[in-house]
Amino acid sequence: MHICLFDIDGTLIDTGGAGQRSILHMLEEEFQVSAPVEGIPTAGRTDHAIMTDLFKYFNIPNTSENRKRFETGYLNLLAEKLKEKRGRVLPGIKSILEALSQHAHVDLGLLTGNFEHGARQKLEHYDLDHFFEFGAYGDHHSDRNDVAHVALNQIQERHAPELLEAASIWVIGDTPSDIHCARAIGANVIAVATGVYSLEELRDCEPDYLFAHLEEIEPVLSLFPPPENKN
Repeated sequence: MHICLFDIDGTLIDTGGAGQRSILHMLEEEFQVSAPVEGIPTAGRTDHAIMTDLFKYFNIPNTSENRKRFETGYLNLLAEKLKEKRGRVLPGIKSILEALSQHAHVDLGLLTGNFEHGARQKLEHYDLDHFFEFGAYGDHHSDRNDVAHVALNQIQERHAPELLEAASIWVIGDTPSDIHCARAIGANVIAVATGVYSLEELRDCEPDYLFAHLEEIEPVLSLFPPPENKN
């Protein structure tokens, strides 16, 4: 059994900046703040962490009411921005997902920093949502390692212990955070340099496999062979 946990932004899709534009416009509409935001990284981080940093940056009280306003305002704008921006499914991704989804020995899930509803919006927009039956998201945790543990708990609930003993868990992502959170749950890592991090930066984090892109799908699919028939 192979359990594959995919990151979204920079791994599966490039939204053309729709997410960041939605956040900036939401801040203007909901909180009446507008300024160049500097020093707040987004790649590989959870939306919860980004939200917390933005509240601190703009001196917005981090209350449950404001967190709800932030998320609701962002999600309301996201669908609009996804249509405006010229995003795309990254090369090879749809073919990889179509191939893996046809195999009973592969279980596909998500391990992403996106808010759950934001992740679903993005995947639905690019017609990828039907490939994933479960996922762990960035609604409540600032640390991606915590999100990875949520994914691990879901895996343990989905599969019998005797099956998991021989299973391999894989995280597929484009940032050092994807690599680090995979190691936090003892997972293998496929890193791909289709996001903002270079091959060299990802190589320094020692993933198990590293690709410049996933356009050539066979080297990826070969990592998930079906179990040997012992009959």
